[in-house]
Amino acid sequence: MKINKEQIEKHGLKLEEYNKIKELLGREANLLELGIFSAMWNEHCSYKSSKIHLKKLPTKNNIVIQGPGENAGVIDIGDDDAIIFKIESHNHPSFIEPYQGAATGVGGILRDVFTMGARPIALMNSIHFGSPTNKNTQNLLNGVVSGIGGYGNSVGIPTVGGETKFNSTYNENILVNAMAVGHANKNKIFYSKAKGINKPVVYVGSKTGRDGIHGATMASAEFDENSEEKKPTVQVGDPFTEKLLLEACLELMKENSIISIQDMGAAGLTSSSIEMASKGKLGIELDLNKVPCRENNMSPYEMMLSESQERMLIILDEKKEKKAKKIFDKWDLDFVVIGKTIETKKLKLHYKKDLVADIPIEALSSSAPQYERKWTKTELPKKETNFKNLKKINFKESFLKIISSSNHSNKKWITEQYDQMVMCDTIQKSGSDAAIIRIHKKNKAIAVAVDSSANYCKSHPITGGKQIVCENWRNLISMGAKPIAITNCLNFGNPENPEIMGQFAETIIGIKEACEYLDYPVVSGNVSFYNGTNKKNIFPTPVIGGVGIIQKPEKKINHLFKKAGNSVLLIGKTFGHLYQSAFSNEILSINEGPPPEINLTNEKNNGEFVLELIKQNLALSVHDVSAGGTIVSLAEMSIDSSLGVKIEKPKNLNNIFEYFFGEDQGRYLVEIDKNNLNKVKDLFKKNNIFHEMIGVTQKDNFELAGEFNIDIKELSKINNKWYYNY
Repeated sequence: MKINKEQIEKHGLKLEEYNKIKELLGREANLLELGIFSAMWNEHCSYKSSKIHLKKLPTKNNIVIQGPGENAGVIDIGDDDAIIFKIESHNHPSFIEPYQGAATGVGGILRDVFTMGARPIALMNSIHFGSPTNKNTQNLLNGVVSGIGGYGNSVGIPTVGGETKFNSTYNENILVNAMAVGHANKNKIFYSKAKGINKPVVYVGSKTGRDGIHGATMASAEFDENSEEKKPTVQVGDPFTEKLLLEACLELMKENSIISIQDMGAAGLTSSSIEMASKGKLGIELDLNKVPCRENNMSPYEMMLSESQERMLIILDEKKEKKAKKIFDKWDLDFVVIGKTIETKKLKLHYKKDLVADIPIEALSSSAPQYERKWTKTELPKKETNFKNLKKINFKESFLKIISSSNHSNKKWITEQYDQMVMCDTIQKSGSDAAIIRIHKKNKAIAVAVDSSANYCKSHPITGGKQIVCENWRNLISMGAKPIAITNCLNFGNPENPEIMGQFAETIIGIKEACEYLDYPVVSGNVSFYNGTNKKNIFPTPVIGGVGIIQKPEKKINHLFKKAGNSVLLIGKTFGHLYQSAFSNEILSINEGPPPEINLTNEKNNGEFVLELIKQNLALSVHDVSAGGTIVSLAEMSIDSSLGVKIEKPKNLNNIFEYFFGEDQGRYLVEIDKNNLNKVKDLFKKNNIFHEMIGVTQKDNFELAGEFNIDIKELSKINNKWYYNY
């Protein structure tokens, strides 16, 4: 059957791409082969628009064991311990089917981690929804949160934190990014690279169904008014089977029988087999008659493109096949040899008695298109708004409006749906700058944080890219952790639009600059393009997931005030930057102007100084200053600790709004015991670190001298009001 233009377009390919396929094959493709090329050449799997830019990111240093290119990144944390982590998107599926989309996003990222030989120890997420007044937002929020909690709780992995944000830019395209962190012995890491000829290729896990077909292709296209019709492309998850698969794989990994292993994620059996073969520079031959199916009369096309969940592909040492099968039989999971590795560098598929596909591996991998798309620069916006004349604005009312808004309200309603303490190693759960998880049976811990800042990136992508790396860095430091590596999930609109492509290219430049300066390598990640509906694209939303090491868990810290009568210091200079701020957005309804400047030298110096204070037991609590400025950060410290603070205005204050709501970067709030104040001041002077005395903790009231005095309990009610009412 000759492939026609309609079929090519339906598979998300362009006519010139299909012509290249014919050239690589030396013939017309059949429908199955077209489907396989469609899966491997789409944006989601091939990174054809992003690869040239991603290569610029720093991915190595002396602790990186495995950077991008595998299922997840691996870092060395000493004592033969390794941390394995990654973040990925499941945006389109979650918009179409919120519960299953979010649930299978969690399941997929867990498999990426335990495929590497790690036991997952923590989950986090970054979820973005449209305006709270949008008719779909409430249902989408409920569905996604339930899906995240339902899957993570059932598998028994703690969901220890993340972020939830609202903006009308996500009205028709929500973002659901899931991050998983695992722990393994650094000498027992497993990879997807196939090795050896005539080695058995084994299918393990759940049976294959018709769910998820064309899922990867869907993730590589914009939505339109017919998006509801794509529900069949959303996978259906089974967390209880995932738990069985996790335990079976980890048990098998102890037997030294695995040559390579790959999760069947996007594009399912297609991508897993091709990735393994491509990395190993060999071929794979599969007998599709042997694929375990849960539905009758499944075609080779359906089997190869299904994205049914909880499945793995393993290449085994043939001598240990029987022993491996016993393990999977014990866990009541399918274990079927469906093929073998071959010397010929091809993907050969057999069905019934026919050879139904015969494709060179390189044609599907290294020969996939790579585009250097046109892109335009984003000029730094001018400062056109006059923030000097705000006499008609009431400061107290502005403050209360911000902390009661959807983006700044307390989000316990969400996080309390997640089991954060299962496995009993969670030291600090959600609600602080980062979560802390003890390395099991070890006297050390890791801190994990997830951050994004779409408005900064929309305004000026280079600055926004730097900022979000630095904010993540500060969040880890605020917990007493040394930041060591990041993963990223880069959520953008249509890359064929030069403006959108420019946002992506320049965000990468910003991330690169910050990561290089801070020695904060990118070890894994994901690109999610085509986030938009009917040509309306989302704001550029890079999400950074960072990991830090705490060598002595007793040195951990959080943002909660500890005792009345202590001094509160502000580290870092305040210039009063209100452009792109919460104040500008929530109070003035202004979304113009540049983001705050990023001084990487100050970021590094201030951060390292704060770590030293924590190390010397001189800091009692620490909180970075971010969205909402100093006043909102102080309120978070106060509300969560049920301790008040009396805040003093600095002398010669020109603009109270700029000083307290300004979102200047590189700043921290630190609580110091009054008895240690002189010692701390000497350290500031010795290290040339700018600081200001900003207040004193007190029992019951949150007070700004000369402006307002609010009981902490009342302030807490206001901070919780939005979610209770929603």
